[in-house]
Amino acid sequence: MDREKIIYSLNIEDVQNVADQELARELTEDEFKIIESKLGDYIDWYGSIAAAIDDILR
Repeated sequence: MDREKIIYSLNIEDVQNVADQELARELTEDEFKIIESKLGDYIDWYGSIAAAIDDILR
C-alpha cells in the first residue's frame, strides 16, 4: 500500500462553490489565499477518519 497516496482533497472549485452558496459570490484572490491558509484548521481529520472506521468496521 502506498502510504503517500492522497485519498481525499479539495480544489479551488469546491471552495468557490461554497463561497457562492454562502456569500452569493466567489472569493477574491486575496480572500481565497486567507481561506486556503486556514482551511486545515477547521477540518476534524481524526474525527472524520474515526467515524468512517466506526461506520464500516464496527
